[in-house]
Amino acid sequence: MKNKMATAALLSKKFIAAAVFGLAATASAENPISSYHYLADPSAASDGDTFYILTDTDDMCVSSDPFAYNIIGLYAFSSKDMVNWTDHGLIFQSKREFGTYPGNTWASGIAVRNGRPFIVYPDGASGVGMITAPSIDGPYTDPIKEAYNVNYIAANWGSSFLGNCDDIDHCFDPGIFFDDDGSGYVIFGGGSTSSVKRPIGNNFDIIKFSENNGKVTLDKSSLKRISAEKSFEAPYIHKHGDWYYISFNNSGQEIGYGMSKNPAGPYTYKGIAIGAVWQINDCETHSCDGGNNHQGFADFKGKTYAVYHDRRLVRAKEHPASLGVVDPEPGNHRSVSIDEITYAADGTMNKLVFTKEGPKQVGKFDPYQTYKALTSSKQRNVRSRTDWTKGQAVKHVLTPLATKESWIRVTGVDFGNGAENLRIKAANVGNGNKVEIHKGSVTGALAGSCELAKTSGWQSYTDNDCAMTGLTGVVDQLFFVFKGSADSTMGILEWEFQGTKREPEPQTPFGGKAWAIPGTIQMENFDEPGYGVGNDSYFDNDEENHGDSDLRKGTGVDLYKKSNNRVVVGYNQKDEWLEYTVNVSKAGDYTMFAAVASANATSGFKLSLDGEKLTDEILVPKASAGEENYDDYNKVSANVTLPAGQHILRFTVTGDWMDIDYINFVAGKDAKDDAPIGVDPVVDPVDTVGSVVDTSGTSIGRMNLRLSSSSYMIFDLQGNQLGIVDIAGKNVARTLNANGFAKGVYMLKQVNGSKKMMVNVTK
Repeated sequence: MKNKMATAALLSKKFIAAAVFGLAATASAENPISSYHYLADPSAASDGDTFYILTDTDDMCVSSDPFAYNIIGLYAFSSKDMVNWTDHGLIFQSKREFGTYPGNTWASGIAVRNGRPFIVYPDGASGVGMITAPSIDGPYTDPIKEAYNVNYIAANWGSSFLGNCDDIDHCFDPGIFFDDDGSGYVIFGGGSTSSVKRPIGNNFDIIKFSENNGKVTLDKSSLKRISAEKSFEAPYIHKHGDWYYISFNNSGQEIGYGMSKNPAGPYTYKGIAIGAVWQINDCETHSCDGGNNHQGFADFKGKTYAVYHDRRLVRAKEHPASLGVVDPEPGNHRSVSIDEITYAADGTMNKLVFTKEGPKQVGKFDPYQTYKALTSSKQRNVRSRTDWTKGQAVKHVLTPLATKESWIRVTGVDFGNGAENLRIKAANVGNGNKVEIHKGSVTGALAGSCELAKTSGWQSYTDNDCAMTGLTGVVDQLFFVFKGSADSTMGILEWEFQGTKREPEPQTPFGGKAWAIPGTIQMENFDEPGYGVGNDSYFDNDEENHGDSDLRKGTGVDLYKKSNNRVVVGYNQKDEWLEYTVNVSKAGDYTMFAAVASANATSGFKLSLDGEKLTDEILVPKASAGEENYDDYNKVSANVTLPAGQHILRFTVTGDWMDIDYINFVAGKDAKDDAPIGVDPVVDPVDTVGSVVDTSGTSIGRMNLRLSSSSYMIFDLQGNQLGIVDIAGKNVARTLNANGFAKGVYMLKQVNGSKKMMVNVTK
């Protein structure tokens, strides 16, 4: 997909008018969901907060052979309102991640559990595999090979976890489903009336699996055949109420379905849920014919939505996604649409009504978040590319054809009291590139114009801040209009609106106080990020915290709870990093010790100070007990030389899959570790008695203050947070004094717990 740019013909005046003005007063988008590339074989999933669509790419079929059927990539879309869709780009491409497999990924299926996508794909028509990732953007791994060992898979199942596919005629089109109890199911297969193996109506298999923290265990004894009357291909399972539904494409290219009270059947055939696509009546040329259909169903916010593919885009009078092909073959150049589907009182599905408008908007669009650039309800003369680096989440970049009428539209935007600033993160290798914001239409009221700063290349992104006016309340249609002297010379990565313009802000220590060296740094308490280029305090491969602690909620850093109220940074992947403001009391030699755990022999990290190398790569020992033992902590060490004063310490992961609890610095070269595993450094091992005061500051007695928990937030009597101090195993009053807290009364609250106390520092 990289730099796959070409000029698309202008849409007709009639088409422009319908796209720009005809929907200006409605709260719906327009089918199909994307007008700038061809998509096929959709499936759907929902986690209650977000609706996901997974599709094949039919872009790959643009070749010298119009009937080429090479589908070697998967796209993903998501929405929180069913109208504005975020295009995540080419999230997975055949043989790119794994080197030798899979081949064609025709008609893959998606399910989401605990925020983690699980995707099942066919390896052409010869088998079925599975991938998963921390988030929809990747990076994807094989959870079955992770669970079973690569050599075992190769010896027993080949490239597919299903081996010989139980003699299914067409071993493809897998669907995946999670039941309410967490049990997982994969269904797959297909067959024709001429099949000697599996005649039509008896051509699907289903297998059960369990999932734990991204690892999958198959129950091979559960593999069974499912009879689905009149079925041909594309099996799919979803649940609504107490009923399970199996849906499929039949030999007449309609989506039939059956119902059951058990996900593994038996299913009773009920009829047609989605008609053949030739029945769609809004194609602009010819009809909407051209081959098969494929479906997905998912409940979202009290409604059920059906996704399907059609030929609307390729049957338009012009072909905006054709990349210059004059008359692309319609059968293999499909587009993806979505509509709401309903049920009768007895649970049977009412036949889908195809619409051009698509679903109604569910809630308003919140502009005060960071969005991937291709978040829109409609597009015109835009292209995109997906940037991929092995082991990292993909980046999807909007590349406008700026010499033409080029724009994206966002629908139902609630600006509330008003936005005064728009931030656009973009790379710009051309001259005069800018983004204009218009209300109501492409030529509507101008809210602001954003001149994009020149950057050094396609991979060099910078923030552009642009003043906005008139953006208050709900704006029905908001247009990002792209203008420039040359096509495809700007690459927009993301955008967000802000109530007021923010000046660059430096990162700050977590809790307001730099970490003292010598001393211990708790790794979960990395700096608070600032704002603007160079002021981040961390980098994580995705935006979700895949741990079970919400201590740093909103950062996406993966934090896990451990015993004794400890929190560790886990799920660390190559090139992720964290930064800490430190205060070195005296220049000289120090010994650094780090408490780490890993199940991977190649895990490692390095340290830098103010951007300068501090250590070489430090390898982390693999756990001695079991492949997945992340509780087996070890200490690794390195000698470092530090300058006095305040600095930024960066911890960078050099090898995947390690956990880290803390780092402690001890004065001197080859010094002895003063904080061995399981024991926090002790400031005062003798005097553990402190004065306890009430909220007025009156002494009410004395108590032992040697505590087993780790970190406490420190507040003054007015409730202002002053910092965070590790007081486990220490005299609290003296520890506060040693950390710079002067004589006075302080309130303490456990960071990761419910304990509270007040302490009187008397020195």
